[in-house]
Amino acid sequence: MLTSKTIKGNIVLPEKVLFNAYLTVKDGKIISISEEKPSEFELVDMTGQYIFPGVIDAHVHCFSSLDEGFTNATCSAAAGGVTTIVEMPYDADKLICTQRLFEEKKERLKQEAVVDVAMLATIAPHDGLDQIALLADSGACGFKISLFNTDSVRFPKVDEGELYEAFKEVRKTGRPVTVHAETDAIVRKFIQKYENEGLNNPIAHCQSRPKVAESTAALTILELAHATDTKVHLHHSTFPRVFNLVEAYQQEGTDATAETCTHYLVLNENDMERLKAKGKINPPLRSEADMHALWDLLASGKIDMVTSDHAPWPIHLKSDANIFKNSSGAPGVEVLFPILFSEGVAKGRISILQLAKVLAENPANRFGLGHRKGKLAVGYDADFIIVDPTEVSILDEEKMHSNAGWSPYNGMEVRGKVKRTYVRGKEVYNGQVVGEKGDGTFIPAVYEKKVLAE
Repeated sequence: MLTSKTIKGNIVLPEKVLFNAYLTVKDGKIISISEEKPSEFELVDMTGQYIFPGVIDAHVHCFSSLDEGFTNATCSAAAGGVTTIVEMPYDADKLICTQRLFEEKKERLKQEAVVDVAMLATIAPHDGLDQIALLADSGACGFKISLFNTDSVRFPKVDEGELYEAFKEVRKTGRPVTVHAETDAIVRKFIQKYENEGLNNPIAHCQSRPKVAESTAALTILELAHATDTKVHLHHSTFPRVFNLVEAYQQEGTDATAETCTHYLVLNENDMERLKAKGKINPPLRSEADMHALWDLLASGKIDMVTSDHAPWPIHLKSDANIFKNSSGAPGVEVLFPILFSEGVAKGRISILQLAKVLAENPANRFGLGHRKGKLAVGYDADFIIVDPTEVSILDEEKMHSNAGWSPYNGMEVRGKVKRTYVRGKEVYNGQVVGEKGDGTFIPAVYEKKVLAE
């Protein structure tokens, strides 16, 4: 247990790396960052290794498969250097769309989580507006909605007319509306077209969800945000035009952000024949050119954050020869940092400071956690990881902690190894998960409420 100690290493601060410096923690908080060694605390010498801010994975589904749950997902998070997850509100058996359901899930995570958890809520179609203020009061970090009807019960589309009213209610809370941006009518038409033609091989999944389905949905959301002065965040954006649209609206004063995911940076549609249904993700993998272009946007600061979209389906739901009969999504919270460090920092595509922004500072700020998480600073939670930048390893799905038991990244070589993970000063990973259920806690979002004239 790390309660009151000083760690020596290369400390990754927001503006620079402080080499051979000392980070001191006490009672779960960072109490000093110094180039001089404090004398009163025991020293943990990690010379040559990075002390990196705890990663915030802002897109995790713990209950899309009920077999996963908070414990498996957060053990995976701890092993990958993720100290806070943002949990999605679409459970396999219910929508987290009321204050009662939100509070019940909050209490559950306090008993089961190994790392800290923030939670998005959602809005029930037709009659959910009265719950928005109550869910904000309970600490929800935002409201996720979808323009694609994944499942009418657990992951429904909210139509545009209702969204217009909902945006105005969410605006008052200061929280963002976060969005699965695919236009339902376009996707439905193309899936039907491919199925009618008997085209159900792996690449048909990508071809049946064209880019225009994503960009038209993004435009709808950006226009609603612009019209209502509401914060919005686009989840799992897959190609440059979406980020260019976000930038254009930002220049007009719209408070909009967007993320991409690990899989869009290291996998593309050419991998579908190899991965088969393991590569079936919504929105789908795009072209190799899109994949490379995303790295350029990431390096230039035009991508706000990178997430895993952790969706750990059991393998029997990813094994049908007909691609359209398989569940969509893949496990990924455990490899978010290792892959981004290896493919980004180690290969010289992005700096370690940029990595810290997209994996810690930016998601913390966007989701109301920036008052205590997202960077290494005095007074902040002592969430950090120790990273050996030179160690090379092979990703092995059999050693991962998700209940899924498989990974689309299995066999991938990565440079850079998470050696230890600390959550509020407590060691939860040191080569094995040593954190326990209940070590994690709920982190309520803090925003300034926005009251404007209609």
